[in-house]
Amino acid sequence: MALPFFYSDAIQKEQSTVVLNEETSRHIVQVLRMNNGEQINLTDGLGSLFTAEITDNNKRKCTVKIVSTSFQSYPFTNITIAISLLKNAHRFEWFLEKATEIGVSEIIPLICERTEKQHFRQDRMKGILISAMLQSQQNWLPALHEPVKFSAYIKQQITGRKFIAHCEDENKQKLNSSPLEEKEPALILIGPEGDFTKSEIEDALQHKFVAVSLGRTRLRTETAGVVAATLLTDS
Repeated sequence: MALPFFYSDAIQKEQSTVVLNEETSRHIVQVLRMNNGEQINLTDGLGSLFTAEITDNNKRKCTVKIVSTSFQSYPFTNITIAISLLKNAHRFEWFLEKATEIGVSEIIPLICERTEKQHFRQDRMKGILISAMLQSQQNWLPALHEPVKFSAYIKQQITGRKFIAHCEDENKQKLNSSPLEEKEPALILIGPEGDFTKSEIEDALQHKFVAVSLGRTRLRTETAGVVAATLLTDS
């Protein structure tokens, strides 16, 4: 039977014992009713997997001893999804969960001309990423950035392939028509409800983004993000 799997950002290199946060401690002690001497798996979200033994099953600050350590190289292509914030926060949270399960490495919340909601709860959003990482049994946590204005973001120096998915009727290639080279990083821009404005699309094209289609139908923002993530990680 697999060991219970948890996340901790408190693990330092060469550290032999770790005090877990209160939420994780309560889950281990009160929900799973684990005792001293039992083992769990921990990840730091940076590729490391730790097997640890419970030495103090305190429900507020459970202490564990590191028994063994292994490291998993990043198993996916380096995919960044820059996606507009959504008026319905639950839809954006759904996207975060699914993108993490698929294996996206970086998520950039965008504020576009047609973005309606700009409130962003970083702690809650990160918690969703952590839960999705653990559920999908991964050791890498996607990097989640603070929201940035579209006009500023496209001017940044970006490594690898750059795409923009939009709904305008003009020359666009299918996203998966030109597969990525092995380990080649890629970024795709996904717009808000109502799509990017024509000026935003023109600005992105001027900054060497390639216009792409995600299929024959018009997709919700969060669905477009998941489809793009799937196509890019499988390319």
